[in-house]
Parts: sequence; structure tokens; C-alpha cells
Amino acid sequence: MSTVVAIYTGQGLSERIQPLFREELPGTRLVSITDDSLIADVIGAGKVTPEVTRRLIQYYRHAEEIGADAILNTCSSVGEVADWAMPMFRTPIIKIDEAMAQLATQRFDRIGVLATLPTTLEPTRRLLHKEAAQQGRNVQILDALAAGAYQALVAGRPEEHDRLITEAAKSIADQADVLVLAQGSMVRMEEVLKQATGLPVYSSPRLGVIAVKDNLEKRKANS
Repeated sequence: MSTVVAIYTGQGLSERIQPLFREELPGTRLVSITDDSLIADVIGAGKVTPEVTRRLIQYYRHAEEIGADAILNTCSSVGEVADWAMPMFRTPIIKIDEAMAQLATQRFDRIGVLATLPTTLEPTRRLLHKEAAQQGRNVQILDALAAGAYQALVAGRPEEHDRLITEAAKSIADQADVLVLAQGSMVRMEEVLKQATGLPVYSSPRLGVIAVKDNLEKRKANS
């Protein structure tokens, strides 16, 4: 039985991820590590701090001690910490949004990025540009920040959260070929935004879980 450790920097996303693992990787032992102080500190500082980096790396170490065959980094705001830390660990660290970024940059020239946190926009932009460069492609990236949506969701106002994201999506829909949801927690909006804008909409949770599945299968085949 394979063991996957998923590391969360906030509440709520694990309830979305767990059913996907049951669908895509039945029988896998899934262990969740959640520390919502991480995203709170990133929001407070407006960036990933050295203290957040150290704590996240400690969780990667805990994952290895648990016996992880793969580590799923579920937060796009700290995805660049995972990039930096990967050489330090024998266990592969898979970023939840990497497969989504690869797919979007392969298929589309004008990519609209939706986020509810400003700290997620810039890392997602850099990830998309990185993936496009690796493919030898030039892409145009459009930002749309749904200001206040994250706070509305945390405060228990999901209708306001959804409305603000929909408004942000509509503001760039005419200029984009696809919409990319920068945070896994926005997956609830995927179908709503498809209907509201008529555009393809990509979210990271299922694609991230499939990336974990592919990694485990490749390692098993090579062992």
C-alpha cells in the first residue's frame, strides 16, 4: 500500500481532496497535515516568510518520517518553497497546481488567472511562465483578484465568496481563452464559472491527485 502525505496550509481543502484520492487512488493511505497558521502568516506578511519556509520544510520531514511515497503540496502560495526544497528530500514533492499549469500553457495562449488572495497571484503567474518557457511557448497572462472573497469564505459567507469570484472572472473573460483557478479551495467554482463565462475553467485538485497517481505508478514501474 502506498502512503501519500498531503500538507495543507489552511482549512477546507482536505474535504475536497480526500474523495479524489478515493476515486483516483483507492487503497492508498492518505495522511493529512494541516497548519492554518501558515497561510495566515503569508497573508499577514504579504509574502512567504523565512519562518513559514522553515515550518513547511519541517512538515516535509515529518512526511518522510511517516513513510510517505509521495508528498502533495496543496497550497499554491507556498509552491515555490516546494521547488526549493525538493533536492533536500528523497520523497518526491508534487505541487498541486503544476499539472494544471502545464495543461493550460500547452493548450491556450491567453490565460486568465483568478485568485482570492494577492499572495497567490504572483507565484501562479511565475509558474505559468515557467511552464510555457519549458514548452517553448509564449503566453499572455491576465490577472483577476476577487478581493474580499477569501475573507468572505472564512467568515462563513460562501454566497459572497462565489459572487466576488464570478465578477472577477467576468471582468477578464473577453480577453482570455481559459480561466485558471489559482487556489485549490476555488474548485467549487469550476462549473459555475464555465456557465458564467463560456470558457474552459481549470482547477488544481483533481489534476494534482492524478499527478500523484502518475508519479507513484512510474516509480513502481521503475522499481
